[in-house]
Amino acid sequence: MAVDVLTDVVINRSRELVAAYSADPGHAPAWYSRIHSVTWETEPPLRVSSRMTFVAHFLGGRLTYTYEVADYAPGLRLVMRAVTGPFPMETTYTWADTSEGGTRMTLRNRGEPRGLRRLAAPVLEAAIRRANRADLARLKELLETG
Repeated sequence: MAVDVLTDVVINRSRELVAAYSADPGHAPAWYSRIHSVTWETEPPLRVSSRMTFVAHFLGGRLTYTYEVADYAPGLRLVMRAVTGPFPMETTYTWADTSEGGTRMTLRNRGEPRGLRRLAAPVLEAAIRRANRADLARLKELLETG
């Protein structure tokens, strides 16, 4: 069973600001509660083929995984794919203007757990959904009050 989680939030800030902040891997620990550190494996700035290693705590365990940027259209879309880690995962951010002058940001995580994790896919998907909602709420709070 595949994991496919799509969440979104409207942030009352410009698309340019929201996209620039959320696409910067260095900001991830500020708004992703489970990400504790990010290390660039390639030289910044962010571009297709950039690699970053993330250390996170999720479902009681420590996870280390490396993402590679597969697609990047600044201000519109960022697609990253895990090249190392517990299972193949793709994370996609998109940003769109709202009619009120804010930004709708979507966050999608999808992947195919392997081995025993495959059996836990429904639990994993629910946990990712809860975490993503909380993380997007934190991002909204940071950007709207900062």
